[in-house]
Amino acid sequence: MSSFKRKGSAKQSQVFPGTRPSPATPSTLITSSGIPSLDDILGGGLPLSCSLLVAAPDLHSSYGDLVQKYFIAQGLNCRHRLCVIDDNAEAFVKDIMWVARGRSGAAPEPTVDEVEMKAGPQEDGQIKIAWRYEQMKPFQTTVSTSSSSSTDEYCFNFDLSSRVPPSTIEESVRAGQLSFIETQSNSRISTSEVLSRITGILRPESSEAHSSSTPLRICIPSLGSPQWGELTQQDILYFLHSLRALLRQHPYVCASLSLAPHLSTESWGGRGWFQRLGWVTDSVLTLSAFSADPSLTATFPNHHGLLHIHTLPAPHTILPPSDKFSTLRGLSASAGGTGGSGENNLTFKSTRKRLIFETLHLDIEGGVGERRTTPSATTLESTGDAHDHTSPTNQDHHASKTAFAAVEVALEDSGVRMVDGGDKATDGPELKPKKQKKKVAFRADRPDLYDF
Repeated sequence: MSSFKRKGSAKQSQVFPGTRPSPATPSTLITSSGIPSLDDILGGGLPLSCSLLVAAPDLHSSYGDLVQKYFIAQGLNCRHRLCVIDDNAEAFVKDIMWVARGRSGAAPEPTVDEVEMKAGPQEDGQIKIAWRYEQMKPFQTTVSTSSSSSTDEYCFNFDLSSRVPPSTIEESVRAGQLSFIETQSNSRISTSEVLSRITGILRPESSEAHSSSTPLRICIPSLGSPQWGELTQQDILYFLHSLRALLRQHPYVCASLSLAPHLSTESWGGRGWFQRLGWVTDSVLTLSAFSADPSLTATFPNHHGLLHIHTLPAPHTILPPSDKFSTLRGLSASAGGTGGSGENNLTFKSTRKRLIFETLHLDIEGGVGERRTTPSATTLESTGDAHDHTSPTNQDHHASKTAFAAVEVALEDSGVRMVDGGDKATDGPELKPKKQKKKVAFRADRPDLYDF
């Protein structure tokens, strides 16, 4: 019997509603971002005392703000304390989505894909597949929403077509659960003033009485917008670094931010801008929408953009837990043997009901329901070289460039004169007719016979 056996049980952190221990280190608590697929990419969720920065460079979309709305809606349903910092924070919170059934304790509704996956084979018993494929899992491009349990209220199923009730916001403000820091004023607020206000909110957390309270979520939907004034690169980096230092002092606080679109490009921050952002924050993600490039929209009609991962949270660990526990990234099987090769390309799309992060996959050419009556585009391109349908003017122009000399070919007179009426030629040697090659014909009615 080993003398180093632990006598007492290992001490674990207190689990609050809407949190769970990290699969990598049980002493670290993680909370949901409100999007199950994003939680999978982060390694199960956003760890407390860590920050998440989302960059969305597209000026004509608001995917970064959409992620922040999920973050706020999840906090309200879990009864977490919230601090929203924006030029019009109250109006931003009133526009967030809500749970599918209109109440926080409702079980998540199954999606359309999950219903078809479960009920499809039973409803139509005539459709059969090979027995060797019956036990295989169906092809999935994202994680299932049913994986988030409704008993611990970790991640709720939100519906983009529903809005939060105004009474819920009023009750949260009255109870002190929800607070706002407005950046819209005559004299534009500075980053140092915002940090001082955040410090004032976090100051009670230093006492032992408040250390066991519910977690606090800090949300900044649009950092660096015109209401913040003319911020420089140094101002942004200093603010993010100071915010991360505050989060490290309070283990039950997390932050989610999104950069303004004009700050989300390397043309503004310079070369290595996202790498520097990754040094001062725990996680940096970029949502590059396809709306800026029509060719990408035509190539991937079922996706709205690409997800670029710059940095992932790794509290109390050397490597991010996402490398081992993320299903969408696809590194769990190859990280140990090949050093993390074979990572999947990730995309996102916004449907009528939800925002989804999934793996990139090519669709069938023309779609599944296409009834093709003409050759495909690829077939026409391949046959274009063999059958050149160019105009005469183009042909003449092409010939003028390639033809350098005219060559005439004439046949010599063989001395054979052809006469009518079946008369033989009088001059020249007699030509013998060539024998035809033997042909073998296969009879369909009697396969055992051949005709020669």
